[in-house]
Amino acid sequence: MNPRQLHRAGTFVLCLAMAVIGAALVVQGLAAHGGISTSRVLLGALFIAAGSARGYLEVRRGRRS
Repeated sequence: MNPRQLHRAGTFVLCLAMAVIGAALVVQGLAAHGGISTSRVLLGALFIAAGSARGYLEVRRGRRS
């Protein structure tokens, strides 16, 4: 495995981890009878968005290479 493939695999794993952490925060915030505007739900949504966006950009970058 060359360094570029290792970097892409690591990026994918971290993107997936961010999305999973975000989903856990959303579920935890909603399970605690919090509304949509609680800090855990909002932070979880941001984690999901950041992980998904980074993964999308990594996939697009890989297609060009």
